[in-house]
Amino acid sequence: MRFSRSSGILLHPTSLPGKYGIGSLGKEAYDFVDFLIISEQKLWQIFPLGPTGYGDSPYQCFSAFAGNPLLISLEELKKMGLLTSDDLENSPDFAKGSVDYGAVIDFKYPLLRKAFIEFNSSASSAGRAKFAQFCAREAEWLEDYALFMALKNHFGGQSWTEWEDKVKFRSPEALDYYRNELAEEIEWQKFMQYLFFQQWMELKAYANRNGVQIIGDIPIFVAFDSADAWARPELFQFDKHRQPLKVAGVPPDYFSATGQLWGNPLYDWEELKSEDYQWWIDRFSSLLELVDIIRLDHFRGFESYWAVPYGEETAINGTWEPGPGGEFFTQLEVELGELPIIAEDLGVITEEVEQLRDDFDLPGMKVLQFAFDSGEDNNYLPHNYPQNSVVYTGTHDNDTTLGWYNSLPAGDREYVQQYLNFEGSEDICWQLLRAAWSSVAVMAIAPLQDLLALGSEARMNTPGITAGNWQWRYQASQLESGVGDKLRELTRIYHR
Repeated sequence: MRFSRSSGILLHPTSLPGKYGIGSLGKEAYDFVDFLIISEQKLWQIFPLGPTGYGDSPYQCFSAFAGNPLLISLEELKKMGLLTSDDLENSPDFAKGSVDYGAVIDFKYPLLRKAFIEFNSSASSAGRAKFAQFCAREAEWLEDYALFMALKNHFGGQSWTEWEDKVKFRSPEALDYYRNELAEEIEWQKFMQYLFFQQWMELKAYANRNGVQIIGDIPIFVAFDSADAWARPELFQFDKHRQPLKVAGVPPDYFSATGQLWGNPLYDWEELKSEDYQWWIDRFSSLLELVDIIRLDHFRGFESYWAVPYGEETAINGTWEPGPGGEFFTQLEVELGELPIIAEDLGVITEEVEQLRDDFDLPGMKVLQFAFDSGEDNNYLPHNYPQNSVVYTGTHDNDTTLGWYNSLPAGDREYVQQYLNFEGSEDICWQLLRAAWSSVAVMAIAPLQDLLALGSEARMNTPGITAGNWQWRYQASQLESGVGDKLRELTRIYHR
């Protein structure tokens, strides 16, 4: 799909400011959209919106369809009459610049439960009808998800593979028993999804009315401990005990001598094909209600993916296995029309992967932090870009631009200065922003950390490290220093 020349900011809602320990879909989100409007940005890119588990990664969610209840705005619930001022006055003294997920969970979930109780006792007939309509409309995924989360809480947070066999293997009698036994908990899980979707859709509508499109994210794989894997085991490469036969990862490369062992279950693409890829079509269709453009994570896995035998401690002993290829994307287009997709084609990419991307006219990704270590033929240097591409100063997996630049070898740093034609004492972050915005790439995007010229302390994620990621938040005062004016000027100069 061909896009219009534009630019925007990468920022997950968890990184928004606010006094309740984590960003939310309330006033702080609208304030950020207002910043995008003032600075004349047309794109807001986010990570997956799903409910996160161990490690807090939005790329390892309990569901490919559900929203994260931790993003629900408590202030909005107060406006709805579901919470009171007293409920919010005694909030903990949360850190302003990071998310302590454990503390946020301990604070927010009891209040979300209280809001549910209040809704049950005082909601109008119209309010109850709206909730019922949501549950009916989203039933195909919501029923399994709500039961999964209720069961997970009932079994003390254990992975579904540790549940009693009748539940693990989805015995109809056992599921009926627990649907009755856990009915209130299941309804609460549905209610939190209702609140999330209601708040998100209102925020998206506000952004769209003001010329801002949302770029969302589909991870190619789902988490092993997820409602998707438990409810639809036939779609994955599982043995008779519901253990994976092989798991996802990437082979050894420049970044890791042992590769990356992600551990996600792999799809049974033959089974998916026999169902005309309906689960994937539903996934795309669902996300396209929440966002305007999709960044398709690990695009190369649709051509071929690295399969590692279950139980291996590293990703070394994997093999390349064929993905669904062009047939998959053709079926998506038959069902959904032309696809507003950005292909995340980073890493070691073959001619076959490039051909698959180009066959469907999908823009690939260019990351400036990868551009300056191998000479003028480097595909990430702006003079080598095709127009149908999306340039980033860095991604969520990179260090911030300032952190990256400060850690460069002297020779690479000198090349950066020569290529960008600036003195080393100048602000590298805005030099890289200018390089991105001035390029021919149809879209240019920068993490908010780079606009704010923040160092490694503001890094969002370090791949391979399980703890301490996804925590960074900005403070409202950081956007009050002329940053928007400077960005607007850059955007006007380069007609984005």
